[in-house]
Amino acid sequence: MRMTFAVSRRALLLAAAGMALAPSLARAAPLKLLAYGDSLTAGYGLGPADALPAQLEAALQAAGREVSVINGGVSGDTTAAGLARAAWTLGENPDCVMLCLGANDFLRGLDPRDTEANLRALMQLFADRKLPILLAGMLAPQNLGQDYAATFDAIFPRLAAEFDAVYYPFLLEGVALDPALNQGDGIHPNAAGVAVIVQRILPSVETLLDRAAARTQ
Repeated sequence: MRMTFAVSRRALLLAAAGMALAPSLARAAPLKLLAYGDSLTAGYGLGPADALPAQLEAALQAAGREVSVINGGVSGDTTAAGLARAAWTLGENPDCVMLCLGANDFLRGLDPRDTEANLRALMQLFADRKLPILLAGMLAPQNLGQDYAATFDAIFPRLAAEFDAVYYPFLLEGVALDPALNQGDGIHPNAAGVAVIVQRILPSVETLLDRAAARTQ
């Protein structure tokens, strides 16, 4: 009887230890951040290691963050195209999303009302899955007309407030129109330009990750 009790007690202690460790091990698993966008996210004209998701992941890991950044960028995507593939891309099971769409909408002169409707539908899809969102805004060039630019630019802060998203006003802040930080087309950042984007957006991304970590605990 004493031997049976000792074995049972040991088994109970091991089971209790396992239960105590399980949440800790779960929290130690890297968070998955989906960087969802167009060529600016995909890394057009760059090697894989220089694209925004790869540079962002490296910077976050250097800051002590256990995170995997999924490259969900497709060159040429409008907000409508991004919406069309969203359910499939979410099969990656991310813990949070950085949404970086809109540039191709104004480059094609699309109606800002459609852009807003598509972004709202995307954000609702993410919200329905309880995924914290970082919305990276875009700014339309003035050559499209002041009314168009003002209408387009207002989409992003409005949606960020509506969905309580982490808001980064302009993805290309500090990079746009700087020849030293862009490729020859003057539109897509080079590797140095991506590094500037990462440096500037990093605090916002860390806020996003804090929200995701709180959700998984």
